Amino acid sequence: MRFALNVPNFGALSDPGILMDLAADAERSGWDGFFLWDHILLWDRNPIADPWIALAAIAVRTERIRIGPMVTPVARRRPWKVAREATSLDHLSRGRLIFGAGLGNPADAEFQAFGEAPDARVRAAKLDEGLEIIAGMWGGERYEYQGEYYRIERFSFLPRPLQQPRIPVWIAGKWPNTAPFRRAARWDGVFPMRVGDEQMTPDDVREVMEYLNRYRDPEKGFDVSIFLEGMVDRTGLQPGLIEEFSRAGVTWLHDGPGFDDATEAGVEAFRHHIRMGPPSIS
Repeated sequence: MRFALNVPNFGALSDPGILMDLAADAERSGWDGFFLWDHILLWDRNPIADPWIALAAIAVRTERIRIGPMVTPVARRRPWKVAREATSLDHLSRGRLIFGAGLGNPADAEFQAFGEAPDARVRAAKLDEGLEIIAGMWGGERYEYQGEYYRIERFSFLPRPLQQPRIPVWIAGKWPNTAPFRRAARWDGVFPMRVGDEQMTPDDVREVMEYLNRYRDPEKGFDVSIFLEGMVDRTGLQPGLIEEFSRAGVTWLHDGPGFDDATEAGVEAFRHHIRMGPPSIS
């Protein structure tokens, strides 16, 4: 089991310098991951830091902790640009990047507000094509692609990422919707949430795993990563819950501050909790 911080880079947490300091604190305190949200516009939440720029700064400031966007809406990006950025960040971090990807929500703020198609089927098709392109370009061989939404002429994309056979790709999805989990089964991990944003339970995880195992190769490594509120400040955690999640198949637990904690006082409280280190598991 690994423990991560999942940070909404808004408000007082939109300062890349603060994010760098928090990530360094997390690494010194024994946390295993430091992930940032990837949004352009999230309703009235402003200011917002660009996660990829902040992650580059964090990569320079840290040495061990895993980092990444959690998650990037691939449909609102050019896949070849994402592939290039991810490869550069993988090199800068010396192979510590995890690439979280998903459909992107809320659709009105992330897509419609900028003249992009908000339709979920279009976003899903662009996500699948984009992931195929990104992985193909990471391979380093001469590569071409022709799909419904993207076309790439044949060329080589170098350098390859440090991590091989590729940078780990985790797919986000809201259970019990099943399409995101069939997608996740083709990649390296899953970041499940519940429709309605309710807390995932160990029984939910077991249902997700039972479904995923119908489609994925059981011989390949696979991460199951969920958000478990209360780990950071040690409040409201049911005794034995972490161990139960582990038995259900979870490999990473994330926690972080809420929207209303993105104030100067909230940042300092978060920093204090980070320095307590991750919870222990028996």
